[in-house]
Amino acid sequence: MSITGIEAASQEAAASEGALDADAAKIEGRSQWQLTWRRLRQDKVAMTSLVVILVIVLLAILAPLFVSLTHHPPNIAYPNTGEDVAGNPVGPGTNGFWLGTDGTGRDLFIRILYGARISLFVGFVTTFIGAVAGVAVGLMAGFFGGFIDTVLARFTDAVLAFPYVVLALALAVVLGPSLTVIIGVITFFSWAAIARIVRGQTLSIKEKEYIEAARSLGAGPFRIMFFDILPNLLAPVLVLATLYIPTAIVFEATLSYLGLGIQPPTASWGDILADAQNFFQTSWWYVVFPALALLITTLAFNLLGDGVRDAMDPRTERVLAAGRSRRRRRRGKRQVLADGQAELAHTAPYVPPAEGS
Repeated sequence: MSITGIEAASQEAAASEGALDADAAKIEGRSQWQLTWRRLRQDKVAMTSLVVILVIVLLAILAPLFVSLTHHPPNIAYPNTGEDVAGNPVGPGTNGFWLGTDGTGRDLFIRILYGARISLFVGFVTTFIGAVAGVAVGLMAGFFGGFIDTVLARFTDAVLAFPYVVLALALAVVLGPSLTVIIGVITFFSWAAIARIVRGQTLSIKEKEYIEAARSLGAGPFRIMFFDILPNLLAPVLVLATLYIPTAIVFEATLSYLGLGIQPPTASWGDILADAQNFFQTSWWYVVFPALALLITTLAFNLLGDGVRDAMDPRTERVLAAGRSRRRRRRGKRQVLADGQAELAHTAPYVPPAEGS
């Protein structure tokens, strides 16, 4: 081979190596959270639920702006324009009340927005505190084991065994209804289930090889707990948190509905529904709109939680997709068989009946 051919071959090899390096630079590894977000974006139901939640949060934050637009503060009654001659609430769109008024002539739309503030605040705060407490208890119980595990696990079982509705009502009666009592009661009953799941995950993770390698390198127990085990617990805890938020919202609405939660004149969805039961025959909007707000919020969080769970564990979606594929194949085979039978019946020769038949 000539010198020119050798130089050309070396240039081609250098060019191919450069192309490979460029392709390798374009290829980037994706973390678990990136893969989860990528799968979640493909779930139309979950993304729609996320948009609905963001809209509800935005409306709750901008509640004072709507007050300035309508000039209807949440706790001010308008007996002249907000009630009819019989003293009943006026309907949607009457006298500048977008969704009508409540039983005392207050703007229902504004009160629903301020009720959303209370519900979302209780849902997020109680879930956050419960998740932190549940992760701490479950992590210590699963990692240390022995006597610590026995005490914490039995305490968790005792909390889960309590009839939480009855106890919550009793505590609200004894301590007095208030926002602080509601947050404390809901938080006390929300951490136990998270602690049990975290404990089980910790028992499984601490037996992995990389945990043994960390111990052999001299890592202390708290470093292993918070740097090696805790990051692997965030996925199930996140799924549980998205499912516990609507539970806390419904719990707060239930206590307020029974008169043991947020007290008037502070707006709360449960309190609004409790007052609306006296007007459901004459003022449908008084019941429908607060109930729809509660239903849409809890449904959106539940659907988002299901989507996050499927995105965290794509095996569930693969199983469902495989089932749908099998059903489509069976329907296709039945359709082909039916078409074949119809074609045979159409092309079969005519056989005259025998004589004397």
